[in-house]
Amino acid sequence: MAKVEIYTWRMCPFCIRAKHLLDKKGVEYEEYVIDGDEAARSAMAARGSDGKRSVPQIFINDQHIGGCDAIHALDAKGKLDALLA
Repeated sequence: MAKVEIYTWRMCPFCIRAKHLLDKKGVEYEEYVIDGDEAARSAMAARGSDGKRSVPQIFINDQHIGGCDAIHALDAKGKLDALLA
């Protein structure tokens, strides 16, 4: 099973939508809730491949996937399940 990590803010609708997709697929994930934590947000941005500070930011097996739109696009193309296997 893949190691999935997601950086979120509690009330972020895009975060909720991304987590819903993972939940629907039965994926276990580590969630880092970084509401207002600028140090954590900077660390997340540094970890990503594009330096984005927006949430959510999703990593699968330490590979930066991107945000909500990116994970839904992978799913629509039929590529997400292979990454999650």
